Amino acid sequence: MTGASLFLDNRWDDAKAGGMSEPELLLYRSNLLGSDKRITNFGGGNTSAKVTEKDPLTGEDVTVLWVKGSGGDVGSIKLDGFATLYQSKLEALKGIYRGLAFEDEMVGYLPHCTFNLNPRAASIDTPLHAYVPYRHVDHMHPDAIIAIAASQNSKELTKEIYGDEIGWLPWKRPGFELGLWLSKFAAENPNAKGVVLESHGLFTWADDAKACYELTLEIINKAIGWFDEKTKGKAIFGGAVAASLDADKRRAVAARLMPEIRGRIGKTESKVGHFDDQQAVLDFVNSAQLKPLAALGTSCPDHFLRTKIRPLVLDYDPARDSLDEVVEGLDAAIEAYRADYAAYYERCKHPDSPAMRDPNAVVYLIPGVGMITFARDKATARISGEFYVNAINVMRGASTVSTYVGLSEQEAFDIEYWLLEEAKLQRMPKPKALAGRIAFITGGAGGIGSAIATRYLTEGAVVVLADIDQASLDEAVAGFGKRFGKDNVRGVLANVTDEGAVEKAFHDSLVEYGGLDILVSNAGISSASPFEDTTLAVWDRNISILATGYFLVSREAYRIMKKQKLGGSMVFIASKNGLAASAGASAYCAAKAAEIHLARCLALEGAPFGIRVNTINPDAVLRGSKIWQGEWRQQRAESNKITEDDLEEFYRNRSLLKRSVFPEDIAEAAFFLAADLSAKSTGNIINVDAGNAISFTR
Repeated sequence: MTGASLFLDNRWDDAKAGGMSEPELLLYRSNLLGSDKRITNFGGGNTSAKVTEKDPLTGEDVTVLWVKGSGGDVGSIKLDGFATLYQSKLEALKGIYRGLAFEDEMVGYLPHCTFNLNPRAASIDTPLHAYVPYRHVDHMHPDAIIAIAASQNSKELTKEIYGDEIGWLPWKRPGFELGLWLSKFAAENPNAKGVVLESHGLFTWADDAKACYELTLEIINKAIGWFDEKTKGKAIFGGAVAASLDADKRRAVAARLMPEIRGRIGKTESKVGHFDDQQAVLDFVNSAQLKPLAALGTSCPDHFLRTKIRPLVLDYDPARDSLDEVVEGLDAAIEAYRADYAAYYERCKHPDSPAMRDPNAVVYLIPGVGMITFARDKATARISGEFYVNAINVMRGASTVSTYVGLSEQEAFDIEYWLLEEAKLQRMPKPKALAGRIAFITGGAGGIGSAIATRYLTEGAVVVLADIDQASLDEAVAGFGKRFGKDNVRGVLANVTDEGAVEKAFHDSLVEYGGLDILVSNAGISSASPFEDTTLAVWDRNISILATGYFLVSREAYRIMKKQKLGGSMVFIASKNGLAASAGASAYCAAKAAEIHLARCLALEGAPFGIRVNTINPDAVLRGSKIWQGEWRQQRAESNKITEDDLEEFYRNRSLLKRSVFPEDIAEAAFFLAADLSAKSTGNIINVDAGNAISFTR
């Protein structure tokens, strides 16, 4: 990589920054730094400013530390994401500090330092910023700097690159003691502009927001340039020993492997996957040093907390396409990883350590293919992958100019099972009903499909919308992405009557999320005509979409669910007309009856594998439903000798409960049938029609 794109650009805009308050300048600087993954990873790093404020009690000027709050992300943080603390009270904490063995208790004193009743919790990094005697401090995790910090001779390399401009401190877990170390270093080295922390990252400081931002870029760019010069012409990771498959083949391998892995690691907690085959990943997984470097684990604490002690390398040979062998060996490979993790826990645990957590790998590396990550939700899986890419970049730099050194096993454990981290985990909200579940909804861009997607997303599922209407699909995906986050929704173009298109739609969804837990078969049409006027084309179209389409979609879903061995739920959206004959709609009624009976047959075959299949029979869902657009609406009105405007009132009055049925009502039933609430229900039919005696099931 050469040219201007190699280095970080200065994106500070004086016109935009003009007139900003000190807290606003801190926010501006933070967002700029966090916008580039080469500077810091998601949720990583920290920024601060010491600001003069009016004390709300005395009216006197006081110094207030504004510092990124616990769990925040500098790239997306807002002003309310910063903790604010009296600097004088933070200084007073030094007087009650009882030493390294008691440093964790200092976190409990931070709330007593809160300025202006700010509810944002201060992070464990607060002392690292409080005691540096400069107004503005940046703590970043740049790949280029961590590559220096994780090298065997990191102190010497820091000196070679920066001279006395940037200092060096040995590894120390973030906390009060490290804050005192930084304070002492800055006081003893007044000309230093920052410090490299061994196996951790970079601190830089200045007395002006813009100057601090520009200094941070300058120091990182100096490391980037140094590495570029030192690594030219050198083999990366010992050179390649495997060749990448082409992009389509890589995705095909991922689509095969991801549900196999997910089924083996998701029995106690549902997981969502992410696939990454960017060039940096391929360079690593294809290299001679893949296994030895992967075994060393990551160095930066932020990397480690997201990616676990080490990844699981799968012995796939792209030259032989040994995928069947890999699948056959997954049980042994995953069990060996679990056993290794349990042994690591036993070696390193303390008397007060929390119980061992999930022993499964987060990161899976496949030569010639790429990287798969699994976590409890898509965003976490994606971010875990991003962190491991950061780790790859660190290993690339360190192993090329020196010897890469991972965090020691005991230090890694002490961070992973740190009681303060455990307390943070315990404060996390209880998972939602469909957390970690993956849903596939046909007719997903229509009224009923969208309502079901909304319900599932609200309950924590990720959703794949399948639809034949590209424009509506794009609009629906964009809308859901804005409401629920882009990670949680995908769209696939699919004609449910086309076997190849159905297979591709599921293939693409597997690559995106790694498996399947819920199928909602909802794609539909409508037609009406007297029986003798019903053409073969109309008959075939109804059977093709409403019967054959449901068969093709459910067959593919069934195969995936059976392979995962995690059970699953299929929900067929049929119709009142599947149970109750309706004059002038023979093709539609017959096809809907076929749906219902297919669901019953599938419930029989799926039961031994925990695959539940249930049916919802709506009636007269006028609002938002695509089948009521066009001729069907007109035909139903004519058949009942009323105007189109009177249809909703007609159907409402026809029902036993005299109530209209809306897409949200269907969605509520679809949620019940997908959730554990209905874990003991299969082969059932729920009528959501406000009561219609002719369609009672018994």
